[in-house]
Order: sequence, then structure tokens, then C-alpha cells
Amino acid sequence: MSGTPATSATLQPAKMKKDESFLGKLGGTLVRKKKSKEVSDLHEEGKNAINAPMLPSGTDIHPEDTLLEENAERLMLDPTSRENLKFKDLLKVLIDWINSELEEERIIVKDLEEDCYDGQVLQKLFEKLSGRKLNVAEVTQSEIGQKQKLQTVLEAVNDLLRPHGWTIEWSVDSIHSKNLVAIVYLLVALAMHFQAPIRLPEHVSVQVVVVKVRNPSAVGMHTYMCIFITFVFFISERDAFDTLLDHAPDKLNVVKTSLITFVNKHLNKLNLEVTELESQFADGVYLILLMGLLEDYFVPLYNFFLTPESFEQKVHNVAFAFELMQDGGLKKPKARPEDVVNLNLKSTLRVLYNLFTNYKNTE
Repeated sequence: MSGTPATSATLQPAKMKKDESFLGKLGGTLVRKKKSKEVSDLHEEGKNAINAPMLPSGTDIHPEDTLLEENAERLMLDPTSRENLKFKDLLKVLIDWINSELEEERIIVKDLEEDCYDGQVLQKLFEKLSGRKLNVAEVTQSEIGQKQKLQTVLEAVNDLLRPHGWTIEWSVDSIHSKNLVAIVYLLVALAMHFQAPIRLPEHVSVQVVVVKVRNPSAVGMHTYMCIFITFVFFISERDAFDTLLDHAPDKLNVVKTSLITFVNKHLNKLNLEVTELESQFADGVYLILLMGLLEDYFVPLYNFFLTPESFEQKVHNVAFAFELMQDGGLKKPKARPEDVVNLNLKSTLRVLYNLFTNYKNTE
């Protein structure tokens, strides 16, 4: 495990200025998209709710979300952001990563808000990543007990991240109140710090509604102020292939030619030949056969789809090939099986280059 973000990342937290926010460390921008809007609370029906017509279409604010004291505020994710494909992709990547790390604990995370708020999953994840055992109760049902556990876990996380330049943008209250943005910040920071074998989607943005009590009233007729803020995450872990694709396409062709020569050297033993890297490896079959040749074993045909037809079957094949790579002692590829199936050239190149560097002298 490493104490700093991956060297391939363009953003290195340790070099950030002291006054930069955690969002800034991810290359994010904080943009106020709309001016503050005032909405009034109806005394009976909407005593604790914000007047819905004043909110963006589709925003669903519940009364319990606006039970705020004077000068208090609450941050809520705009429901429309939950349907943002890149944000959903980010959530899936994080969930899959957690489940992979905690597989031995038999912990399965399905929803980050519901499964992370009490501190149990965060405790196990931190212990697995850091190799450090925390002195906390294993099971806590009460709110006080959950917050005490969270306090211990977050103190350990913060003590680890602060020396490396991270600014803490989460708290016990924000995590326990199931603030998804805070939970994602925390998980992304851990993933980057420990160089998780995942590819985080780039340029992810979400809209957040910040609700504040502006004019508190003794009789419950409060006036609320809503501020709509867009968080834009420029999570970027660029590597040599990003540079080649962006700035040196001529050299990229040289790399592709070398990789084609390498894979054909082995696939030719089965009378197979590759001419297009991105398309011919997309269904996973050649990857599986190549791993068998490189490791000198026969892969039983019942373990994969020899002629995959659906997207799911192709993803199964590529994921199985990744498992074979790990069985051979290679690190888990950062590329996702879905990206290889979707003909993402950079993802395919990363996978094949990893094989090339490890097996280039194999006959």
C-alpha cells in the first residue's frame, strides 16, 4: 500500500495549497448555478417543507429534510443528479471496489448511503486498506454508538490523509445523515490514497441543494433559502496511453504494432491472428486463450463463452480473463471489463501492455 495517490495521476494532493478544498484536489470546481431562492413554509401542510414550485422540476424535498434550527443548513443531492450516468458509474465503481476489498468479511454493499452511514463498512474498509485494527465495537445499533464508531473511524482516516495534503470535507454528522456527496468524497480520497486498482470515471458532476433557515419564526412560519450548487469532479488518473492518444498518435501506432506482434506470437500457436486490438479482444475470448498460452495451461470451455452474443456474456469473458491474470500473479487491471467490451482503446491497451511487460520473454 502506498501513502500517496498513484503516480499516474495528474493531481497529487501533497502539493496542494493549504487553503484548497478537497474538491479542488480532485480538480473540481464549485459553481453556484442559480442565485438564492427564497421559499416560504406553509403553517399546517408545509410547516417543515419547502414550497415545491420554487424548486427545480423533479426535486423532492421531504419535511424531515428541512427541520432546521436557526443558522443551520442541510445539503441534499438533487434527485436529477442521481440519474446522471457518470455519477451512477462512479457509484458503481466505488461499490464494486468496496465489495472486492471486503469479500473475505462477507460484506456486500448495495447502497452507499444505507450501508456506509453507521460506520461499520467504513471501519472494515479502512482496516483492510491500512492494515490497522481500530478499537471500536463491532456492532452498534444506537445512534450514539454509531456516531462514536464513526468518530473513531474518521479520526483515523483524517490522521492518515491530512499529512498528505488532503482537506477534510466530511464529518460524523454528514456521513451519519447519509450525505451521499460526503460519502463519495471520503471513498474517492481513500481510493486515490491507497491506489485502488480501479479506474474512476472522469468529469463527474452533481447538483446539490443547500437549504438554510433565513428568517426563523417563533410560530413556525420560517423562511428558507435554497442555494443550488454544482460540484464538478475532474478525477483524472492519466497515464502514458492518455499522453500517446492526445499528443503522439504516431508513437501510439508503434506501440500498437508491438502489442500485435506480441499477441500474435502466441495466438498463432492456435492458428489465430489479431489485426485490430480494440475490436478483436472486446469479447474476451482471445484474452482468455492468450492467458492460457502465456501460463501454459488449457482453459476449460465451460468456464467462458466461446461465441458470446450478448453484452453480459462478453463482460463475463473479460472479467474471467482478469481473474486468470490475477491468478498468474498480475495486479488486478484498472480497466473495467465493460470498457474493453465497449471498444475503449485505452482500456484494451492498458490490459495488453500489462501482459506484454510481464510475459515479453515468454516463448
